[in-house]
Amino acid sequence: MALEIGQYVTAMYKTGKYIGEIVQIRENKALINILAVLKHPMQGDLHHPKQADVPFFQQRKALAFTEKTWATIHTVKPYSGEVPDYTSSLKAALETELKKLSEENSEWAKRSIHELEQLKKDYHI
Repeated sequence: MALEIGQYVTAMYKTGKYIGEIVQIRENKALINILAVLKHPMQGDLHHPKQADVPFFQQRKALAFTEKTWATIHTVKPYSGEVPDYTSSLKAALETELKKLSEENSEWAKRSIHELEQLKKDYHI
């Protein structure tokens, strides 16, 4: 199925997954207007996933409501369903990530939980 401008899609950006609307298509990328969060981004260093002992353990925020981002076309899939409220979807994605991390007993998980708890305050959810 061909992707079209105005179409609702899911898209991956770094380690997060989002629902959005295609605004523009260029070669192998699509510009996505973010409408909801399906998976909160992982915390830490993307080049050393799940490692706590890295020079810079980065806090990674989810993309904001109506923020636009270029997603690689192979990560963009048609979405057919009701688009959830952004804030509700962000809260659900964050809680899912926190639950998953709480079941993992590693230094990376502990540091990630700390960063996500800070983000929860920043998000006001």
